Amino acid sequence: MDTGFFAKGADVGWLTEMEASGIKFRNSAGVEQDCMQILKDKGINSIRVRAWVNPADGWNNTADVVAKAKRAQALGLKLMVDFHYADSWADPGKQPKPAAWASMNFNDMKTALYNYTKGVMDTLKLNKITPDWVQIGNETNDGMLWEDGRASKSMANFALLVRAGYDAVKAVSPASKVIVHLSNGYDNQMFRWMFDGLREQGVIWDIIGMSLYPSYAPAGVSGWKTVNDQCLANMNDMLTRYGTPVMVVEVGFPVNDPVTAKAFLADIIAKTRSVSGGNGQGVFYWEPECHNHWKGYELGAFDDTGKPTAAMDAFLE
Repeated sequence: MDTGFFAKGADVGWLTEMEASGIKFRNSAGVEQDCMQILKDKGINSIRVRAWVNPADGWNNTADVVAKAKRAQALGLKLMVDFHYADSWADPGKQPKPAAWASMNFNDMKTALYNYTKGVMDTLKLNKITPDWVQIGNETNDGMLWEDGRASKSMANFALLVRAGYDAVKAVSPASKVIVHLSNGYDNQMFRWMFDGLREQGVIWDIIGMSLYPSYAPAGVSGWKTVNDQCLANMNDMLTRYGTPVMVVEVGFPVNDPVTAKAFLADIIAKTRSVSGGNGQGVFYWEPECHNHWKGYELGAFDDTGKPTAAMDAFLE
């Protein structure tokens, strides 16, 4: 990793599916262009993609991950691979096992996780792609691969799964940084509970990742400024407590308020950069290319014509 490199990132997991459905993207001048190129011209230097084990419609499977990764590499963009360890979405409210692993005992499932992770990494390597960062799980606030890997039930089990993923990544690509990712970056208590628990189990990670969506903050938390302040305090605490860098691996803000979105983004980028010793290592916008109510998602950063909104200008500053 380049010393002092700060990731200004975009998660584009939906991109190939959007393109296949006929959606076109336009640059700020309104000219049709490749979406990743548009993002790069808006200051994006890193791309994040999600990996699903065996998705019903194929999107986000290993071949789709490789296709997006190749495009990112061709543009000179760094790459983060986010393993969900599911056939579809995994997040704080659900961490479903892939169908192929559902009836396995815990040890067999742990082996399956190792082999699958190593297999994806090997496939990327065959394509001359080395991910800069790899997430072992997505928003694993209470572990993954429920119920066996539910952290509140067995931190020891979750720790063994994280370790298996870590070992698989490093076996193929020692230089890739391994991330453990929780949502609600403002919730210091939850982060301490999880990372204290993993540390007690002897787990190693390279970076602590967090999501930050002001729209999803609890009712008692007023406004994005408060959310960002709490996130910065949490990032500083994570660095002090565990000695590992931090990254905001997902952010989003309502697409219909690009001016405030830009202010929110500029502020969280500045705050992340302010973490001491250059240990706040990046901010990724989740699916900024989403627009025109794609899949009902309203926190993108492109307008209804497929052009970047003013929000994306935060990455240029």
